[in-house]
Amino acid sequence: MTVDLVQIAALAPLLLISGAGCLALLLDTFNKGRGPALRLAQLGCLAALAAVAGQWTGADSGQPIWAGMWVVDRMSLFLDALLIATALATLLVGAPFMREHDFEHGEHHALVLFATAGMMTVVHATHLLSLLIGIETMSLAAYLLVASWRRQPAGAEGALKYLLLGAFAAGFLVYGTALIYGTTGGEMSYAGIAARAGQAAGNPLFVVGVYFLLVGMLFKVAAVPFHMWAPDAYQAAPTPVTGLMAAGIKVAAVGGLLRLLGAVFADPGLALGHAGWVRVLGGVAVLTMTWGNLAALRQENVKRMLAYSSIAHAGYLLIGLVALGQKVDGAQPALLVYLAAYAFTTLGVFAVVAWVGRRDDERVLVREWAGLARTRPAVALAMTVLLLSLAGVPPTGGFFGKFYVFRAAMQSSDLAWLVVAAVLNSMVSVYYYLRIVVAMYFRDPVRPWQPFRSAGLAVVLIATVVVVLALGLVPGPAIDLAAGRLVSRW
Repeated sequence: MTVDLVQIAALAPLLLISGAGCLALLLDTFNKGRGPALRLAQLGCLAALAAVAGQWTGADSGQPIWAGMWVVDRMSLFLDALLIATALATLLVGAPFMREHDFEHGEHHALVLFATAGMMTVVHATHLLSLLIGIETMSLAAYLLVASWRRQPAGAEGALKYLLLGAFAAGFLVYGTALIYGTTGGEMSYAGIAARAGQAAGNPLFVVGVYFLLVGMLFKVAAVPFHMWAPDAYQAAPTPVTGLMAAGIKVAAVGGLLRLLGAVFADPGLALGHAGWVRVLGGVAVLTMTWGNLAALRQENVKRMLAYSSIAHAGYLLIGLVALGQKVDGAQPALLVYLAAYAFTTLGVFAVVAWVGRRDDERVLVREWAGLARTRPAVALAMTVLLLSLAGVPPTGGFFGKFYVFRAAMQSSDLAWLVVAAVLNSMVSVYYYLRIVVAMYFRDPVRPWQPFRSAGLAVVLIATVVVVLALGLVPGPAIDLAAGRLVSRW
């Protein structure tokens, strides 16, 4: 009984998030006001963050629990903190946005928490079954959130595209799992697969299974050529939901890949062979960052531009995974710090996009941002800092996130070409980010600016800018934390 209680306690953050989601849904059913459900959801996030902090000290061993399906280590807790912060920011931004645009639905708060619970399951999973459960929980909630603005036909269209392509990707995940199960003698736990990967690497069906899993995970990362859903879904979704997808889903998917590729499929024959995943991911990384940046250059819709920007960042993140496959020291902490900088920057950017529009006037075109600095100079300054972070300009967190990932990759001479391509792509991205800055500061307003007032939006914007600047001005603590205390052992 004691062992069971210990294992249940290890699930405390997930249970708090899931329980708060269920209670928020019930409270919304029996209470006409939306406020209590929202406050309950926010309290659930704060309690889950406290539970993560409480587990940190004892999580250095990272022993698997629940028959090898779940692990609590400091890497997963670090990602938990990012995901819960993403959910809390989405709730703080989403409620006033929905009130302003007159489509407030109580189930929105529950769906945000259910999506977060799925994301947390992905980063804690040490079994292919728990990985599939996490991905599908996250995805089903995301499909519904994209379509939650019911009066907007584009939301239903974007959700349908996302659903159909997501079901296609889920098929790859399930089929890949079946192939791995069959070629490893019935293994589905990460530890069991890793123990047999060296021997199974000579079996073509095992290799196909590995790549099928990669296809399913790369779809969630929105890597080219599995990115088709992202621009339409990001544009069609309510802006706070877009922020959740761009930050949370990407963090969860990269965290899942980090665990899969870093230990389960780390066998040199499988990773570094002629058809190894290191070579494949390197090519996908270049294709992803190049296509994302070139497509963003042509976009007039800010949300669609940021969608392609998110695709480009997926390419940069894949460089960290490629460096991990090359056994580069420091690749894992560098990737985690980049994820933190990217997540907070993205949440802040979409908070501004949500804030500047009023009812039936979202201001999603670049030219509609003209003159914002004259009416809301603090908001324009915050947006400028966040955009410079996305571009990788010092002294922001985005710069040091890229710097650490690129430096890790440069430790392997085989990856120098990949870093050169990433630097060139980063230079290209500066152009389309500065288009918004130029419009805010150097163009005359097309119509009067009247952003709606919201304390929650202000809190999110201030917090994200402070974190982004702190990661840029004082990056040492974050790197020391990631490098010295994020240890995974299965």
